[in-house]
Formats: sequence, structure tokens, C-alpha cells
Amino acid sequence: MRLGINLGYWGAGMDGDNLAVAQEADRLGYDVCWAAEAYGSDAPTVLAWVAAKTERIDVGSAIMQIPARQPAMTAMTAATLDSLTGGRFRLGLGVSGPQVSEGWYGVKFDKPLARTREYVEIVRRAMTRERLSYDGEHWTLPLPGGPGKPIKLTVHPEREHIPLYIAAIGPKNLEQTGEIADGALLIFPSAAHLEETALRHIRAGREKAGLTMDGFDVCPTVPLALGDDVDALADVFRPYTALYVGGMGSRKQNFYNQLAQRMGYEKEAAEIQDKYLAGDKAGAAAAVPQSLIDQTSLLGSVERIAERMTAYAEAGVTTLTLAPAGFTLDERVAALRAGVEAMERAGLG
Repeated sequence: MRLGINLGYWGAGMDGDNLAVAQEADRLGYDVCWAAEAYGSDAPTVLAWVAAKTERIDVGSAIMQIPARQPAMTAMTAATLDSLTGGRFRLGLGVSGPQVSEGWYGVKFDKPLARTREYVEIVRRAMTRERLSYDGEHWTLPLPGGPGKPIKLTVHPEREHIPLYIAAIGPKNLEQTGEIADGALLIFPSAAHLEETALRHIRAGREKAGLTMDGFDVCPTVPLALGDDVDALADVFRPYTALYVGGMGSRKQNFYNQLAQRMGYEKEAAEIQDKYLAGDKAGAAAAVPQSLIDQTSLLGSVERIAERMTAYAEAGVTTLTLAPAGFTLDERVAALRAGVEAMERAGLG
């Protein structure tokens, strides 16, 4: 099992610290550094900056949002970043959610599976540097009856095949991800529930495509907090968990809430959502079970974190991406180093 680092979003006043964390992860031997985007900082700009300031670590988008860009533009960006970084780029894609897709980008959030499949097909086809044409439900290239003609990508990426990941939560999305992608970006992963909530669906998709799990990267993001008081450390992540389980998406369409339910927290997920949508964010955070946070995070001493890492590796995780918590740069760097130490103690590094 390899280690990654997720820097999250930029522009919140911690950009210098984020770069220092990325550079320390590079020095410590972390495999990949991911950056996110929602409706603030964009991922490609951040990744170009990080790549220019690091030497070895891969950089990856977790995620570049599908409604934000035409697929050909994503292929251009991926090829450019792979060329500039000397083959260190990983392309992570996702459909985002209905609030962001329709409210920020003005793109209807419908048929996300079909849109993702077509998007990936176009990106992959463009990356071959053959003349691009496509006839699908959501994209037609070139447009018929007009002056457009098939065009080919002029940039030469460092590699013929850039690793492509999809952020997936629901069973159908996970299955399709196994079928068409090189890896899955997972959130709120519980080692005890990983097989039933994710891996069996990914495996079904791999089998549909005539593939095995060999070479497929199971890549969950896991918050990490170092300390002796596990309950107090869990409290750090209560607002974060409440935001996703309670407030990401609508009452009828919240993928994170549905995931919590599949892990056995049906009643608790409903309460968190009710309170969050009613404006009681503190109450929603208080309603998050400590066990849910503990199952989906790495909390405690290095020894305890090592035990949990072993459980993730045994469950089938191939790249464990850490989101190190801390109010200062020193605390985040200490958490980063603890991740390496825990891997070594577990015999995984």
C-alpha cells in the first residue's frame, strides 16, 4: 500500500503552508499529492504550482469537475500537465453534485453515469492524438452541418496513457468506475465496510470489462489526527462529516448521506441531515456518531494509526491518501511524518 496526501482547497489563507506540506510529503516519499476543486480554487493551477516546487511526487486532481470543462479541454489540460511534470500527473474526474453543477456551472445534473462514460471516452480518444470525432448522446464532435472538422491534439504528453481516476460513491458509479477507469477516488472509507460499500461493485465493473483488480488503484482519502485523546480528535472532524452527510446535495440526493446509511447509520444520517438542513449546524455536528468518524479516519497514537492502516491494506486499499489535520504547519507536518512512521511500523512501507 502506498501513501498519498490531499491538500484539499486553496485560497483560504493557508497556501504557503499547503505548499510546505506538499514539499515535505515529496521529501518523505509520499506517492501522490492531490488537490481538489469545488467553486473556489481550481485544481490544475494548484497542481502546476505544486509540481514546479517538488521533484518526485505525482500530482493529481481530486477532482476536476466534469460539468466545469468540455472533455477536449480536459484532455488538453491533462496532456499539458503531464508534459510539464515529466509524467507525474494523474487525472481524477467527478460529476460533482447537483447544487454545484446546476448552481455554479449551469449544467443540468442528469444522467451522470452516461455523461461520465462519454466524457472518459472522449478524453481517452483525444489523448491518442488521433483526429477527434465522437457521436454520443451528450457530445457530438464535430457538430454536424457546420464548419467544424476533426482535430487532433498537438501537445505530446509524457506518457501514452495517463492514469485516470473517477470519484465514486454509489454502487452504479463504482461499478462503472471499475469498468472504465484506472482507479477510484473514495471518501469516508471504513475498512470494515469497504468490501460491501465499494470493492464488490468495482470488482463487478472490472469483470464486465474482462479485467481483474490487478493494477486498479483503490484510493480513499482519510483524515489523520495525531494525539492521545481519540474522542477529542474525532470532534475535530465533526463539522466536516456533518457538512457532507447533512448538507452536500439535497434531501433526496445526498450521496454521502446514502453512504452513511449503507454503513449502518440510517437513523443517525437522517438526524444529521434534518438538523443541517434546518440551519442547526452545531446540532448536526453533535449528532455525528463518534464511531462513524473513528471508522473513516485515522485517529490517535502512531501505534493505533498503524493498526488502522493495516486494516485498510487488508481490506484492499492500494493508495491511502491522508488529509493531515492541524491548526499550524508544524502540526500538519507532524501528522504527515506520523503517517510514514505508522506505515513502517505496520510493515507496509
